Amino acid sequence: MKILKICNRIIEYSFYLILFLVPLAISGKTFELFEFNKMWLTFGLTIILGTSWFTKMIFQKRIFIQKTPLDIPIILFLLSQIISTIFSIDSHISFWGYYSRFNGGLLSTITYIFLYYAFVSNLNDIKFVRRAIIVSLSSAVIVSLWGFPSHFGYDPTCYMFRGTFDVSCWTDAFQPRARIFSTLGQPDWLASYLAIMIPISAALFLKNFKIKKKDNGKLSISKKNFLFSICYLFLAILFFIDLLYTGSRSVFAASLISLAVLALGYIIVTKKEILKFLSLIIFAILIIFSTFFVGTPISRFNKFSYQEVIKMFVKQPAVTSPVTSAKSTPNKITGEMGGTDSGKIRSFVWQGAIDIWFANPIFGSGVETFAFAYYKYKPVGHNLTSEWDYLYNKAHNEYLNYLATTGILGLGTYLLMIGWFLKSFFTRNHLNFFWSLIKRAENLVCTSPKQQNQLLTLGLLSGYISILVGNFFGFSVVITNIYLFLIPGFVYVLRGDPDINRLLIFPRNKKDSVQISSGQWIGATLLTIISLYLILLLYQFWQADKAYALGYNLDRVSQYQQAYPLLKDAVSKREGEPIFKDELAVNSAVLAAAFYMQKDSSTGAKLAQEAIDLNNNVISEHPNNLIFWKDRVRIFYTLSQVDKQYLPIALTAIIKASELAPTDAKVTYNLGLLYGQSDNPQKAVTALEKTVKLKPDYRDAYYALGLYYRTSAVDKNGKVINQEYAQKARDTMNFILQNIAENDTQAKDALKSWGML
Repeated sequence: MKILKICNRIIEYSFYLILFLVPLAISGKTFELFEFNKMWLTFGLTIILGTSWFTKMIFQKRIFIQKTPLDIPIILFLLSQIISTIFSIDSHISFWGYYSRFNGGLLSTITYIFLYYAFVSNLNDIKFVRRAIIVSLSSAVIVSLWGFPSHFGYDPTCYMFRGTFDVSCWTDAFQPRARIFSTLGQPDWLASYLAIMIPISAALFLKNFKIKKKDNGKLSISKKNFLFSICYLFLAILFFIDLLYTGSRSVFAASLISLAVLALGYIIVTKKEILKFLSLIIFAILIIFSTFFVGTPISRFNKFSYQEVIKMFVKQPAVTSPVTSAKSTPNKITGEMGGTDSGKIRSFVWQGAIDIWFANPIFGSGVETFAFAYYKYKPVGHNLTSEWDYLYNKAHNEYLNYLATTGILGLGTYLLMIGWFLKSFFTRNHLNFFWSLIKRAENLVCTSPKQQNQLLTLGLLSGYISILVGNFFGFSVVITNIYLFLIPGFVYVLRGDPDINRLLIFPRNKKDSVQISSGQWIGATLLTIISLYLILLLYQFWQADKAYALGYNLDRVSQYQQAYPLLKDAVSKREGEPIFKDELAVNSAVLAAAFYMQKDSSTGAKLAQEAIDLNNNVISEHPNNLIFWKDRVRIFYTLSQVDKQYLPIALTAIIKASELAPTDAKVTYNLGLLYGQSDNPQKAVTALEKTVKLKPDYRDAYYALGLYYRTSAVDKNGKVINQEYAQKARDTMNFILQNIAENDTQAKDALKSWGML
């Protein structure tokens, strides 16, 4: 039937669009420029191809799903995610995912699994896999070429956003000249994506580049597919150089491991054909040359780089003038100079993840809830790092992240799914893969269509392994998760796995019917309408995010009145999103206080009530979200500036926040300040003493503690009535001057006003 051909074509090209467009998707108008747009594009295209698949089922009067070796592990993994979502500390976040990213939520997991089955059920032919790989490499070329010039200060993204071909659209802390990120949004994410593509393109080079020995004994390069082989070689080196420019140490190591797997497999496959080793040697030499001239993300290896070697032979000019730039000095308390090593920070985050798991061993804290669960178990040592007040929404280890948020059930089924695929790759008929490979090496020589794809499957496996290794020091994003689920499907189709030739069909005795009934047309029409409605919802959500993003940014530059209608629009378009309501509540509170101060009490009261109602709604539905409790403190503290009756509510909110984040120094610091403003200096002292124990280098906390020591030491006339507290006040200010900031003017002024300096 023609309608079935149309459905098949829509499914096929929807997959190609996902693989091609998702890595490129970016918008400067959304709250999160990269991942949000990639996830939304994936959702939209999945709805389109899903509609076509279900339409095929309607017209064929049967449900058909391809049987694969991963069916049981995937079902168990999906069940673990569903159960974890049900028992989550925040089911909304678990279903949708952490806002702005969304990757990792239950909905995204369902999407990736659906894509896996949609591919193997509808595109179960080697030609479709080959096309998908070509499309993938084509997109990767654009991504690489897009990011490459940014290393030299010319970023196409800035040209697209601002019309300037430079890197001025990025902050100093997010500079592509230091670490490129192209259209992926973060250097490690770009590196992870390229690490998948490198072994695939390398495998295609090794497969097509052939050296033969002539009758006269001379070597010659086969002209067949020579141009293609050179193109694949160029792509592999381009991807690798871009990976080096990302500066990602973990993914660089993952890439080397994946290439080692590819090389080992290639050597085993070609062990009787020594001439084929030459192509592997050529590739290895170019990889070594790339690292030699570009350098590596691992500094200890760079002593063998071109720059360092040149320094050994070129005499450096003598310094004739003294260095006038200020030298960085180590922190007297932590002993650190500059930013904390990322490995040390990760150790604290990983420890927190393990502690979350200990508290929630079976189902975890809930899918994608790490950002809020971590605060309760945050190691005290994290407060002494340069990223002590950062929000960590991931454990920076995919496996620990699953362990913390979905428990042993989630991690176990995730590892089972991975392990099952690797087992199915390395075994055939329950025999050891390498044993059978060595014994039957001739079966892997390119003599038949299926056997010709063995090297390509090896490249896919190597790319898959790069994801697994990279995720140990990082976490997945949209495009890497797409490949994590699709690569097994590609491999099964290429290898002609026995299970891949069997369909789960219900009912089994139905055959394709030539005639289409009116009921089938009605069903297909209803399905199309539902799909269009879902796409409309996605579009409305995307539009709401745009309004929220602009309103959020206006709030950050104190343009609250301009932000208000935008945030209202975001809430009206997507009322169920608590992030929108929370930001609108903060905005309304600030505007309410402003109108009160302008003597417009009626408008102020209306806005204040709106802020309170919105915040009460958000808190009641998301009681474990620390961010919302912090904003509740801000809302009621802002309102308390015009009406003191709100201050106790702010105090109650910060007490709740301190229960959710008992080791967060900033929370206990603000708790101390609010106790002080509530005329309870003794409790302020207690809270601030706890704060400086949590973070011994917290200057603001020491200063506030010194002031409240002094407040507790004197009467209303300024006479000292408590010598112990007076001495503590002096010692605290001196501590700041001696250990944190020797020229702290506020500390000096305080001591002078007390007659102690």
